[in-house]
Formats: sequence, structure tokens, C-alpha cells
Amino acid sequence: MEKTNTPRLIDKIWKSEATVEGAGVHLKRAFGFHELPLLDPFLLLDDFRSENPAEYKAGFPWHPHRGIETITYVLDGDVEHGDSMGHKGNISAGDVQWMTAGSGIIHQEMPKGNRKGEMLGFQLWANLPAKMKMIDPRYRGIKKNDIPLVSMPNGTKVKIICGGFNGTQGPVKDVVIDPEYLDVEMPAGKSFTHLVPHNHTVFAYVIDGEAYFDRLRTPFSHDASGVNYFDMSSPCPCGNGTLVLYKKEGNQLTITTDTHSVRFLLVSGKPLNEPIAWYGPIVMNSHEELRRAFEEYRDGTFIK
Repeated sequence: MEKTNTPRLIDKIWKSEATVEGAGVHLKRAFGFHELPLLDPFLLLDDFRSENPAEYKAGFPWHPHRGIETITYVLDGDVEHGDSMGHKGNISAGDVQWMTAGSGIIHQEMPKGNRKGEMLGFQLWANLPAKMKMIDPRYRGIKKNDIPLVSMPNGTKVKIICGGFNGTQGPVKDVVIDPEYLDVEMPAGKSFTHLVPHNHTVFAYVIDGEAYFDRLRTPFSHDASGVNYFDMSSPCPCGNGTLVLYKKEGNQLTITTDTHSVRFLLVSGKPLNEPIAWYGPIVMNSHEELRRAFEEYRDGTFIK
């Protein structure tokens, strides 16, 4: 950490975009291939929420991964999962599945929703450095009750999946990119301050409500994509489905609410600064490594 706290300001903001993945799952993509390498070491963030089972029931049937970690966080509903290591079960509301694909894993994820047919969750992809692309796969299933919740005097609540807040550490440890993954809820008219490592990539994703994500409340102080500039006025809060990417300089985040409450994911990690070769569910460092991975998948030698 820096000895003197200096503010982190917003670099870019943009809205998540609707897309269809898997066997026909309708979701919103906050960022992905087209944003590389802005969010290094993170590769992708998908927001899958729906009140219509027809939009998600087809799920993500058996498919391979290599060279990355996939982090699935479910807020409502259930996701049935299974993988080539023999794990199977449900990721239920409040649970996290942190899967290190490493040298290769084949799995499926099938959203089931809740009793009302509602589904809400997120999947984040984190890259692995070249030296760890081919490590043994590892699976960590974290239940809701194992994720600490810190309640602040001003009513702000922080769930800690990974990293730390106010002296409390999350259950996921020993991850090479030194990530932090927080789920933050703030009432209206409050302020939230948090320190992050200097030069780490930091982003926030608004789940619900709206807030101001740095001390400069003018929309003209940062680059905004996917919005109508003529609709922007000062002050300019960031609302539901907005991705907020911070500049690399500074170590202090200050987030405030006005007349609305807000809930957002706050994620940070150490950039890898390595070449990326990415095709579908496999992310390596060279096209030769990609070619080899898909050849192995076709000839049955993918799983090590």
C-alpha cells in the first residue's frame, strides 16, 4: 500500500450488453474479449439474471477450460454443476464456486432458478500466469455461511469473498493475482471508503441502485461508452448494469450514495502483463498453445 492515501478516480464507464451464451442462456456481458487488456488479470464478467426460465434453462452443457479460473457467485436461484474431477452439486443463493481450470477441466453449469423461476448470478474469469497455466485443476466450493459479512455503523454491509475489509479476511486465499472480491450494499445518503493496492486493476459493477464512484461527480471527468452523451448531466451517478473501471493511480476509493441505495461488486487484482491467446473457453499465452489445447480436446488427451 502507499504510505499516503491518494484518491482513485474513474478511468472509464460502460453499460453491460445483452448476449446469448452456452446452449441459449440470455445474459448481460459487463466485459469480455473486446475489452482486453484493460482489465488484466480479469478476462470476462457475465451477469445472468432473469425471471423467465426459458432464458436460462438450456444452461452451459459440458465444455472445456484451460489456463484460467472461473468464479461463479449466485445471489438467487440454484446452478447445478458437475466436472471431470467428479465434483457435482448445486451452487445455491449466496454460494461461490471458485474453479481453477489449470491444465484442463471439462464441466457443465445448468441454472435452475428459484421456486419462482428467478435466477441471479455472476461469473468472473481470472487469468492464470504462464507459469501456472498447466497446474493441476482445483475446485473450491464456498457456502453462503462461510462468507463473512461486515456491517458498518452507517448501515453499509460488505460480504468478503476474497481479500479483506476492516481486518476481516474472505475464505478464498492463496490466489496468485492477489484478488479482492467484495459484495457491497449501501443505504441512501452514505459514504464508503476502501483502500486498494497501488497499480492493481480495480473495477466495480453495479447490481442494483446507483452511486457516485469517485469524488468527481461530473460525467466529463472520465470516458463513458454505451451511453448517450446528450443525456448526461452533472452530477452523474452510475446505475444498474454499469461497469466502473478505475485508473491505476491512487489507492483510496470513495463511493457515495444520494437519494438511492446501491449494491455493487468491487473487484481488484494484480495485472499479469503477459500476452493473451484466447479462443472460446481456453486462454493461453500463444496461438501454438491454443492449437495444442484444442487438438488434445479432440483426441481425448485434454485431461491430464
